[in-house]
Amino acid sequence: MTDWDPDRPVDFAEAEEFLRACYAELPKLGPVEPRLAVVREQIAALGTYTHTHAELVHGARMAWRNASRCIGRVYWRSLTVLDRRQHRTPDKIFDDVVSHLHMATGEGPNRGKLRAVISIFGQAVPGRPVTRLWNDQLIRYAGYRNGDGMTGDPQYEQFTSAVSRLGWTGKGSAFDLLPLVLQTGDGEPHLYDLPESAVLEVPLAHPEYGWFAELGLRWHAVPAIANMRLSIGGVDYPLAPFSGWYMGTEIGARNLADAHRYNQIPVVAARMGLDTSSESTLWRDRALLELNRAVLWSFERAGVRVTDHHSESRLFLTHVERERRAGRDTPADWTWIVPPISGGLTPVFHRYYTEADQRPNFYLDRSAQQLSLTATAQVSVPAQRTSPERRTPAGPATAVCPITGQTGPMPGLEPEPLPADQDFGPDVDPHPGYAADPEATVPIPAGPASAPITAEPVPVRKRGLRRLLG
Repeated sequence: MTDWDPDRPVDFAEAEEFLRACYAELPKLGPVEPRLAVVREQIAALGTYTHTHAELVHGARMAWRNASRCIGRVYWRSLTVLDRRQHRTPDKIFDDVVSHLHMATGEGPNRGKLRAVISIFGQAVPGRPVTRLWNDQLIRYAGYRNGDGMTGDPQYEQFTSAVSRLGWTGKGSAFDLLPLVLQTGDGEPHLYDLPESAVLEVPLAHPEYGWFAELGLRWHAVPAIANMRLSIGGVDYPLAPFSGWYMGTEIGARNLADAHRYNQIPVVAARMGLDTSSESTLWRDRALLELNRAVLWSFERAGVRVTDHHSESRLFLTHVERERRAGRDTPADWTWIVPPISGGLTPVFHRYYTEADQRPNFYLDRSAQQLSLTATAQVSVPAQRTSPERRTPAGPATAVCPITGQTGPMPGLEPEPLPADQDFGPDVDPHPGYAADPEATVPIPAGPASAPITAEPVPVRKRGLRRLLG
């Protein structure tokens, strides 16, 4: 996490470093010196500058390349970048987010052939409030406290309570989709229900155990980080949702397995009839393996793209070697790169990595994390936008979290809560349905002209701002 001041002017040295690297990697952009002169003028006048569309696209891809916690960076060149800088009203932003999910998920015969997508909204400008999503991901499940038990995802109990106080009503089931909450500065938040057509979910079953489907487990197909700030050349984009697809362990070894999440290991172990009297029976390990088999098998059977940790580990080392040949270091956080199961069986386990803050990059700010975990902003109650496909609230809760009433954390064995998982890392070839070369470059779309900044200028050199910003 970083401390970030949205009112701090852009550092020209950081802008210059990015632009020189960008123009060196994209020779078709021409010489960089004329561009540097324009950027220097913009920063002197406004405290910031505007990226061209090409700079924005390549900067976002560079940020993914530099993201030290992501194991799936071999495909960084093929990230689809949606330039949404001119869209600033909450309703328009929500519509763009829904479009993002449709594109990331695939439509028609391509539904389930996921692709990596980032939507980049307006940049932070000194003197102007920033717009954020309260949500840490676009798609998450609610958590409800029922006496001494929980229904749904315990990690989002506080968030669920907060949006309920703002007028949201869930079904009370184990997999209720949380609403999106958009807020600009200290203004009132706006709540939006995601349409069902934008969220692809996979019911989980097992290739051998027929009873597994009776647990009623499922998970959404698209992990979409929503609360990380994208920083490119000193310019910050506080709202830049970034989605890919899952590595199976993120679901099977974390979201569904962690004791402070859905805690399904005791449930699976009981249904398998395992001896849980002693840790030395390795009942947790056996249940964890079958839970992960169920995730991978179910996604593959449903035609939804997913990757396994062994394949992705080998591909990460391919990425490291390609970067070495390009003369670049590959920063990596070992604790995130090594998978949460079978770590020693993967090649990424047996080596060390450089940890460095290379930019462009993604950052989690303290204020963004606080919003996503507890939604504690002091706000008035807003009106809720109703989607035509909004789920109709049910009466008293009838669906129960699969663990409730069956089992709970083993006494005395529940670990300390871990940091909120970010599921950060689109891991698979984003070209729908093809085993394409992961190094293949996707052409930069034409896109709109660079979005002009409409901020209040720094109170010097006010003349000629229209010329400066194009």
